[in-house]
Amino acid sequence: MRSYFSFPQMTAGFVAVLVGFSSSVMLIIQSAMMAGADQAELSSWLFALGISIGISCIGLSLYYRMPILIGWSTPAAALLASSTIKMTMPEAIGVFAFSAALMLLTGLSGLMDKIIAYIPRSLTAAMLAGIVMHFGIDVFQSMQNQEILVGAMVVIYLIGKRIFPRTVTVFVLVVGVCLAKLLGLFHLDTFAFKLPSPKWVTPDFSLKTLISVGIPLYVVSLTSQVIPGLAVLNASGYKPQASTLLSTTGIANLLFAPFGCYAISLTAFTAAICASEEVHPMPSERYKAAVFGGLCWLLVALFGANIVHLLFIIPKEVMLAVTGLALLGTIGSSLKQSLEEDSQKEPALITILVTASGLSFFGVSSAFWGLLAGVFSSVLLNSFKKPQLVAAT
Repeated sequence: MRSYFSFPQMTAGFVAVLVGFSSSVMLIIQSAMMAGADQAELSSWLFALGISIGISCIGLSLYYRMPILIGWSTPAAALLASSTIKMTMPEAIGVFAFSAALMLLTGLSGLMDKIIAYIPRSLTAAMLAGIVMHFGIDVFQSMQNQEILVGAMVVIYLIGKRIFPRTVTVFVLVVGVCLAKLLGLFHLDTFAFKLPSPKWVTPDFSLKTLISVGIPLYVVSLTSQVIPGLAVLNASGYKPQASTLLSTTGIANLLFAPFGCYAISLTAFTAAICASEEVHPMPSERYKAAVFGGLCWLLVALFGANIVHLLFIIPKEVMLAVTGLALLGTIGSSLKQSLEEDSQKEPALITILVTASGLSFFGVSSAFWGLLAGVFSSVLLNSFKKPQLVAAT
């Protein structure tokens, strides 16, 4: 394995999965509880999500030779966790299968390729900057609670960035965990390994839940995660066929829905970790980071319950610092790229500000509204000019 993956590739893949998992696993737990899941069913959810995501990551990244990172849909988990519609577990499974089928049909239609092709590249970069900016801010806000811990991690990052830039993130993580242990901030006394127990639940397709939850689940995943994820790949110079990505994840989601796979799709900000220059100087080699990320997701499938327990005892300031520091390079490069074109500066700034604001309407996240606001602004400001489009670059 070491001969195939470089250490920076493994670091990026591991950190991307760690960040994606830890940032929203509580929403997954809450979503499962809303559906009445017991501990065995929660374990089954994590197993189904890990397996479907891992297979999709590895298969798509190898096929396209691009860093295509798949993850669970955080906006969809938030929707399920906050849903006022009471569902039985079979009804919830029916909703998952229905949403996955809609995503598969969207992929087969080829519509998404046409939409993404005509979004200015500066705006996709601006949207990415808006998505990841608050992670950088979180690093310094977290110092208010743990000055010594986070301050030391920042210093280690700056020193390591100069000496070993491609492996600095994992080093910062190790130092942060060790410091947290020395400061008495977490304990491993109650830790015990558990194996997953996949549990099949036959779906119940209730018309009420399909309309009330299934359609919103599909719309939220598509607008808040799929479209931003495709835009991030375009901003990083990668242009996979969107229809294939949607069809593949839709099939995987559909197959594992009876075990608790509620919604999987392209990631946005964690994908940027695998697509950054720090992974490899050559863009054609960065796909291996996402492949390694897929292998990490397979481990999540096997040891998901154990990982959840570990994340509960690691101070959140460690995870905030690691995430923000890992994305500093992405924040800088996306800001630079978004503001390079004079005709798109104002639309790019609007995209950044709306996306970073956290604005949300109808359960759809700010990333979608930021991109929409940027495109609308670009049309108004450049209506008599021919903008530089992603398709033409």
